Amino acid sequence: MGQSALSSVRPLALRAAADQRRHRRVAVALLGRYMLADRQEYPCQTVDMSPGGVRLICAVGGEVGERIVIYLEHVGRIEGTISRLLPDGVAVAISATARKRDKIASQLTWLANRAVLGLPEDRRHERVVPRQALTTLRLEGGREVAARIVDISLSGAALACETELPLDTGLVIGRTPARVVRQFKGGVAVEFRLPLSPDRFDENLVL
Repeated sequence: MGQSALSSVRPLALRAAADQRRHRRVAVALLGRYMLADRQEYPCQTVDMSPGGVRLICAVGGEVGERIVIYLEHVGRIEGTISRLLPDGVAVAISATARKRDKIASQLTWLANRAVLGLPEDRRHERVVPRQALTTLRLEGGREVAARIVDISLSGAALACETELPLDTGLVIGRTPARVVRQFKGGVAVEFRLPLSPDRFDENLVL
């Protein structure tokens, strides 16, 4: 190999090492959903993440090299390709602009600091009160119950209703499948079967 070839290799190797150091992984558990090439959506949770990659726990792994679109709470939409298949999920190489990587790095720093310092979650980003609060719950068997949405998070909602709903009751809120996980006076808390997409998570959300 000639000197010119060596000089072209070294900067790439140094750059790769620098990128690896800069993309330090943060252990963080974020709920989300992902879509593979077949355009089917599946639930997932992160194990760790950096601006250059993310490791997911998920049931459907896809193929190495397959394009994947992921929606994560706090982070939003990211794209990438599957770089490795793992026993309980996949490792993904994130495809993003420098600006998007910087944004991911800032979000991960905030999440890491929150965990280390024991800071409370920023409820403004965790829950919203929808403009369209009145809804109908469809229970198994076809029965319908009127309810009001108190607030919504990416993973569930608090509902005010006059009908007593036992724990683990399956229901559909509008078009969103869920199940009862907690009861309180005058209502219930439910967990969605699949986390909501952060891209449409605001007060205009309609379940």
